[in-house]
Amino acid sequence: MTLTVLVVDDQTVVRAGFAAVIDAEPDMTVVGEAGDGAAAVGLAEQLAPDVIVMDVRMPGLDGITATRIITGRDNPPRVLVLTTFDLDAYVFETLRAGASGFLLKDVQAAELLHGIRIVAGGESVLAPSATRRLIGHYAADRPAGPWAGKDAAALDRLTARERFVLTLIASGLNNAEIAAELDITVGTVKSHVNALLRKLGVRDRVQATILAYDLGLARVTPPGTQM
Repeated sequence: MTLTVLVVDDQTVVRAGFAAVIDAEPDMTVVGEAGDGAAAVGLAEQLAPDVIVMDVRMPGLDGITATRIITGRDNPPRVLVLTTFDLDAYVFETLRAGASGFLLKDVQAAELLHGIRIVAGGESVLAPSATRRLIGHYAADRPAGPWAGKDAAALDRLTARERFVLTLIASGLNNAEIAAELDITVGTVKSHVNALLRKLGVRDRVQATILAYDLGLARVTPPGTQM
């Protein structure tokens, strides 16, 4: 099955370069390009792509607001953010708005293509430790996310084991590390992760991690702390 991709970047040359790399793949096709967030929102609704490769900083409607609008719709596409700096408040806000991960703009072509395939399959593309470092750096002074308060009761739907797995996800552990911590199989961990994502109404580990911080299940790491 061919993955459909929308490429969003305000720099024409950069946008064309990413589009060319993606369109050259036999299992991917670029269905549209947008130079700003407003165009991205319109094309996302019109074209219904599987994945949007989204720039963060754009004039007019930025990538944060565009991502929030797009992911707030029914059956939204996955959003993969491209950014110049990995430790960036804009990236954190875009993840909070519903993006499934981020890559640096100087990423190798193979890594970009791998990232698109990963988010299309329902996972996040950034390493759990990178997620924790980013969120820990910016979460302290940010207002509560969309889940805090109204969806805090969702935690009551988790079993004790699922809640503990959530804290381990937020602390940066991958499935193999969680399995070793709990002395269970990786397959069992995957079952726990899938169950807690479903019960919490979040789509991936990135969103689950942000939720854990919002609801006080994870400790914010002070800026400058080494991971």
